[in-house]
This record gives sequence, C-alpha cells and structure tokens, in this order.
Amino acid sequence: MSGQTRQTTSSFAALARLLKYARGYRRQIIAATTCSIINKLFDIAPEILIGVAIDVVVNQEQSFVAGLGFETAREQITILAILTFFIWAGESLFEYLFQILWRNLAQRLQSDLRQDAYEHAQRLDMSFFEARSSGQLVATMNDDVNQLERFLDGGANAMIQVLVTVVAVGAVFFVLSPLIALLAFTPIPLIIWGAFFFQRKAGPLYADVREKVGDLSSRLANNLGGIATIKSFTAERREAERLKASSEAYVEANRRAIRISSAFIPVIRMAILAGFLATFTVGGMMALEGSLNVGAYGVLVFLTQRLLWPLTGLAEVIDLFERAMASTRRILDLLAEPVYVHDQEGVPLAQPVRGDVRFEQVSFHYPASGAGIKGIDLQVPAGHTLALVGATGSGKSTLVKLLLRFYDPSQGRILIDGQPIQSLSLNSLRSAIGLVSQDVYLFEGSIRENLAYGKPDATDAEIVEAAKTAEAWSFIEALPDGLDTPVGERGIRLSGGQRQRLSLARALLKDPPILVLDEATSAVDNETEAAIQRSLKRIGHNRTVIMIAHRLSTIVDADTIAVVEAGQVVEAGTHQALLQQQGAYHAQWQVQTGQV
Repeated sequence: MSGQTRQTTSSFAALARLLKYARGYRRQIIAATTCSIINKLFDIAPEILIGVAIDVVVNQEQSFVAGLGFETAREQITILAILTFFIWAGESLFEYLFQILWRNLAQRLQSDLRQDAYEHAQRLDMSFFEARSSGQLVATMNDDVNQLERFLDGGANAMIQVLVTVVAVGAVFFVLSPLIALLAFTPIPLIIWGAFFFQRKAGPLYADVREKVGDLSSRLANNLGGIATIKSFTAERREAERLKASSEAYVEANRRAIRISSAFIPVIRMAILAGFLATFTVGGMMALEGSLNVGAYGVLVFLTQRLLWPLTGLAEVIDLFERAMASTRRILDLLAEPVYVHDQEGVPLAQPVRGDVRFEQVSFHYPASGAGIKGIDLQVPAGHTLALVGATGSGKSTLVKLLLRFYDPSQGRILIDGQPIQSLSLNSLRSAIGLVSQDVYLFEGSIRENLAYGKPDATDAEIVEAAKTAEAWSFIEALPDGLDTPVGERGIRLSGGQRQRLSLARALLKDPPILVLDEATSAVDNETEAAIQRSLKRIGHNRTVIMIAHRLSTIVDADTIAVVEAGQVVEAGTHQALLQQQGAYHAQWQVQTGQV
C-alpha cells in the first residue's frame, strides 16, 4: 500500500482492523472496558453526594435522603459518609483493576504484534526486502509497536471514560433539570465537531511523522553499518549533514502535527466556559426562585465541570490516538503483505537426498529491472560439480536464488532427485542446501555460536571437525578465547578471509547433500583461496557442488562448466572441452591467464 493511500485511510478503519486482529483478546478487552466504566461511575458519584449532603443540611427532615427512611439529619449524614467510603473504595479498586488489565493487554498485544510482524516478515519473499530499507522495517516492528502500546496504556481508557462521563452525567442532568441539561450540553456538539475536525487534520500529518521515523531509522542503520566506508572517504561531516536533514524532516513533520493538536485545547476551553456559565447563572437563578432544589443546583454545578472539563483531554487522547493509528496502519500493512513463494508444509524431500539437480527450461525476470534468465537447461548429477561463469549480471546468482526458492521461476521447473522443488516444504528444501556466499554474514556472538547456526545441537567435536575441513581451525585455535571469541557485529573483528572460512565451516557443519558457493573466493587473498580450494577437493566427494566463480583457476576441475551470458547458457562442458571450442570461455581464460 502506498504512503498516500495509507494517509487517506481513516483512523477508525485502522482501529477496526486492530480490533479484528485482537479478537483473541476479546475477554481482556471487555474486562478492561467494564472496569473503566465502573471506575468512572464511582468517580462521578462523589459530586452527586456533595449535592445530596447540601440538600440534607438545608432541608434536613424534608431532604431527599429523608424520603429513603432516614429521618434525622445525623442519620442522613452518617449514611452519606458510609456511602462515600464505599464509593471511594470502589473507585480505587476498579482503578487498580483497569490499570492492570489495560497495561497487561498493552504488553501482551505489543509483544504478539511484534512477534507476528517479524515471523510474517521472515516468510516474505526476497523481493520484499530488496525493495525496502531495513531501517523502515525496524521502525515498524519497534517504534510503531511501542506507539500503539503507549495508546493502550492510557489512551484507550481515557476515551472510554470520556464517553461514560457524557452519558452518565447527561442522564443525571436531564433527571434534575432538562433546561439546564440542554444549556450544559450545548457546547458538546462543538467539542465533538472540533475533535473530528482535528482528527481529520492530524491523521495524515501523523502518518507522515511515522514515515519520517522510518527514514531516520534507515539512515542511522545504514551509516552505522557503513562506518568504515564513511571514515575511509572522510565523509563524516557529509553524513552528519544528511542525518541532520533526516532528523530535521522528522522535527518538521512533528511540528506540523503539533501545531494542529495544540490548537484544540484553547478552542475547547472556551466552549466549556460557555456551558459552565450557563449552568452557573441559569441554575443559580432557578435556585433563588425556588424552582430548583439547592442540593440539585450544587450537583449540577459540580457535574458541569465533571462533564465538560474532561473533554479538554480529548486533545491529548486524539493526539495519542492518531499517532497510534498511524503506527497501526504500518504494522497491519506489513502483516498484510502477500507471500508469493508458498511453503508446501509437510512435503519433504525423499530421503536420503542424493543431490541430483535439474533446471528444465527455467525463465525468470526481476520486475523492477527486467534482468533475469531465459530457457535455462542444466543438469548436475548427484555428486558432481557444476561451475557457473560469466559477467556480472548475467544471471548466475539468479539460478542460486531460484534453487533456494527465494523466488519462483515464471516458466519451467527445478527438480532435486526428480522432485519439483515447488512441491516441497521450504524447510526440507533449504535443509538440503548449504550456501556460502560472497557477502558473508556473521551474527553478533561467539565463533562457536556462528558455526553451530545451522546445527544448534552440534558437539564441540563436530564443530572442530568442520572448522578443520574448512581450514579455519588453525586461526581459531590461535585466538585467546578460541571458539568463544566474539566476532563482533557482522564479524567485524575478523578478517575477510577468516569470515569466509567460517562461512564455509558453518555450511559444512550442516552437512548438506548440495553445497552452493556463490563467488565464495572472489574477495579473499591467495592463501585463503588456496585453503578453500583444498577444502573443496575434500568435501566435494559424494556431494553435489554448484559454484559461481569469476576466477576461472578455481573451477578447472569442475565436472561441468556452464558459461552464462545475458541470462542464457551459451557454452557447457569440461575445462578442456571448452578451451578447444575457442568460444566465450576460451576468451575469458586467455584474459585471466595473461595470454592476450
């Protein structure tokens, strides 16, 4: 959904979507709402008792309470004192209950929303992540969820209690004096109109605020992740200015929203003053004339403020409500993002997996760029090695993404051991494939935790064996803390070659029947490349290996080498056979070996 569409979506529609999502919390919502209502009824009651007490003092044996069977003024005052105690106790009890219920609901709902949003994001296709910044997603799952939590902590109760106040106090007014009730309620339409007017004005502004928060988060995440590049290009001042621009855009978006919300209270205060003066003067005249009981007049004066003054809180409540609904739209829009690569849960690869891989007339194009592959036919027998070579952007990595089902082909199919991968569960498919990519991602934690990522229950002996096979054990053993050495964020404490060897060891510990190396040696030194080559010769036996490489020297022993150009396989064969063809592979080989 576009930002403009999100802005025009009404806040009440967002609230309806939220209530639909929260239908599993119906009992908690009803219980919390009930406690809020009862608390507010108890809260209003003391003003009524004050009026009744005035009536007792003035009229004594002819008072309203006397008509209930309490003849003397002392009895009447005593019973009013007892009622006051129970009303205050009841108000305190239900305030405690509604705060417990609303706050626990807020905590539970925000936790579940964040968890559901994250789990749904994990199921989304790679195209979703390639089109959005991680900062926006973090802002949605963290800041937006927290914004909703703040509303549920206090705003929901405030909205309910304002409504209860209007209904309950209005009922008392119309019982005591319909005329004064009409005068007191005259400002309410203006207040309600003002509330909706400001809500309509503020809604798009707060949607813009949430967008600016995401932009700011994205800028911070990108800059902190690329701090080494910033330093190397001495771009600190430039990046500080860019961050300042994003921060100022957020401040400006908030300023526009604050200007609207801040105008609400002064306007409403004058409407309240009109209602209070009407009750005060007209009711006072009626009491002097004797057409209105003095105690009733006291009740009306006290309740007028109780009726109208809380409505000034609508400004803050609406402000909180608009912020929360803007956040809610972003959260629920994320949850509504469609998943195109559907998981066939419960359909596993036939065991044991041999690793025979076939691409049959496979075509795919990226929607944004139009780049991709067309009519790819390739077969990798179990235990064989396929090397894919070609220029950057020719479609080699696309084949790997399709094999892992990060995307689904638009035409053709991919089979493993004769089973179409689209008919398999994603867990079964990806468990059979080990990926070592050029862009190694290590999670913050120890070397042991990173190596065991694909096999959390691995023993130290298994971890050490995988590290030795990947020729990573020698440098791990030399570290002061060995396997317990922290790698830092994204493995920043290790060299590029060390990270690459750990990535290979991590894939080997998983022990997959199919190993995919996506330019795994393109960014390492000669020593690391030689080490990885030695490792591959050991681990390639009885395992299907698919390699993407720019350095042709690393794939000369492959069973099949496929040359990919413009999304199509133009040559395929062994190293010697391709050299004899004097084609595209031969030309690349001559360039890399310095023969031209």
